[in-house]
Amino acid sequence: MKAMVVFMNNSKTFSRSDKIRTLVECAVLIAIGMVLSFVVIWEMPLGGSVTLLSMLPICLIGFRHGAKWGFGSAFVYSLFQLLTSKVFAWGLTPLVLVVCILADYIVAFTLLGVTGFFKEKGEKGVIIGTSVAMVLRFICHYISGVTIWASSAPEGWNPWIYSAAYNGAYMLPELIFTIIATAIIVKIPAYQKTLK
Repeated sequence: MKAMVVFMNNSKTFSRSDKIRTLVECAVLIAIGMVLSFVVIWEMPLGGSVTLLSMLPICLIGFRHGAKWGFGSAFVYSLFQLLTSKVFAWGLTPLVLVVCILADYIVAFTLLGVTGFFKEKGEKGVIIGTSVAMVLRFICHYISGVTIWASSAPEGWNPWIYSAAYNGAYMLPELIFTIIATAIIVKIPAYQKTLK
């Protein structure tokens, strides 16, 4: 009997120990992302905050292991973000609560897994993939802002402009910091080996 069970994954052999190692690595990166999400660099007056690169570990999963692992890990991360949020204490109606959970948490954070589609694109792909993932997350929050949170806009504000200002105020710095950190990481020789 063989000591190693072999699974097929994207037409490549994938041993059981490789699968376990990848699973553990994803779990560790999700945990790091969660810890970093509690390290707030600054909080915006109306809500939203800039964290210490909390999305970077989740984006790196996609680059290292592809879209399947990227989306799976990002989905798990979205659940942890939801469970540690205060959304259930906001007194939302059931319909608004469901839409908020989907748009602001499940879909928004799961889309970080899109980086897996840029796995084979090298260093430039890592930068572009990170940018795409962050922009997609912003779009989810933006749409949520103009639909379920439109009534939160201050008097005289157009909800479309308010949502862009509100979400852009924390997502733009997050995007810039994450891209800078990603550009630094891809220059590390040990990480470059993983891209090949």
